[in-house]
Amino acid sequence: MRLSFLIVLVVMLIGCKQNVPASTTIPTYHEFTSYNDFVNTITAIAEIANKEDRETALAPFWDSLKTNHQIPFVFRDSVAFLYRSDGSSIKWAGDFSGWNPTPGRELGESSVWILEKVFPTDARLDYKVIVGNNWILDPDNGYVQYSGFGPNSELRMPDWIYPQETILEEGVERGTLSDNQSITASPATLNYKLQYKVYTPAGYEELSNLSVIYVLDGQEYADDKLGSMIIILDNLISEQTIPPMIAVFIDPRNPDNLNENRRADQYRGNIKFADFVADELVPVIDASYKTNPNADNRATLGTSYGGWGSGFLGVMRSDKFHLIGIHSPAFDNSVIEAYATSEKLPLKIFMSTGVISDTQTQARAMKAVMEEKGYPLEYIEVNEGHSWGNWRALIEEPLVYFFGKN
Repeated sequence: MRLSFLIVLVVMLIGCKQNVPASTTIPTYHEFTSYNDFVNTITAIAEIANKEDRETALAPFWDSLKTNHQIPFVFRDSVAFLYRSDGSSIKWAGDFSGWNPTPGRELGESSVWILEKVFPTDARLDYKVIVGNNWILDPDNGYVQYSGFGPNSELRMPDWIYPQETILEEGVERGTLSDNQSITASPATLNYKLQYKVYTPAGYEELSNLSVIYVLDGQEYADDKLGSMIIILDNLISEQTIPPMIAVFIDPRNPDNLNENRRADQYRGNIKFADFVADELVPVIDASYKTNPNADNRATLGTSYGGWGSGFLGVMRSDKFHLIGIHSPAFDNSVIEAYATSEKLPLKIFMSTGVISDTQTQARAMKAVMEEKGYPLEYIEVNEGHSWGNWRALIEEPLVYFFGKN
């Protein structure tokens, strides 16, 4: 791997260390053949004593890094997070640190700050720069991954592959996403109002007997900046990778106050929520849409707490759901124990997790139980964190696993 950057300048080194020549020429076209080559080059520029000369050398070098999408700088498995600031301390936080701030170091007196890390070559990670008390996007990195709490900067390692299924293919006929629909749960279950949206595929009027997937945190899965699931469904249906199907996107927020998110109560092993979905929402959907009402054609999908909720629906309400999709599950021991102690249920399960400050401990524990029970299981680990960048790239897999045309 050879990374090239244009550096057109001659730097006069004035007032440098005695063992540094009085002048040097930085090559007009430098090819970095190793990570150390890069570090040595930026360090040499940073250590130029004269501030004006240093800036003359640094400005085009920095611009070349930015133009080539090399901030952070990546060479094979080595990464240099970079930031320019006159501040006294610059830190980085992200998936790689469990979002705990990690201090960088200043190169000389150059106002160039660096944090060096090593990651798998196919990793993809969210991060932010911390300047004082401000957590900010990396201003020199154009790659951004949105989260439920706003945007983060994105580190893309060289072997990471962008999920093309999240980009709408040319000529794809679009399905339809309904407006929010309201349902009031009975006093026996949640005893409050919820909202959801329903995706119907292109040509729905001529279709019948359609499979349905019920999606927890549906407002985020359906968001093109987060899950991009509408685009993924349209693409997969258009290319006939999966048959036309329906998706129900359940929103855990209070419809009358969207700042009140009830997902922690709904998804963490709440039998009242599971019964609401199985006994109240499913009948409404089956009565209102052209569904296949067989549990073999009904799936769930969720991430984090929603992954817990999806798994819980499987073990508690397998009478209604046989296809269980789980992203980065924030399981507690009780749901793992429920699978371990129950009889084998008629379930087919997809489960994935990142392995960089994600839910790999819980997922691996559940995987062992499911394999011991003999469940059909597709299990995937990726070198990513707890992020929509992880989950949106793994929506196609459960859809194909559950509904694909074999």
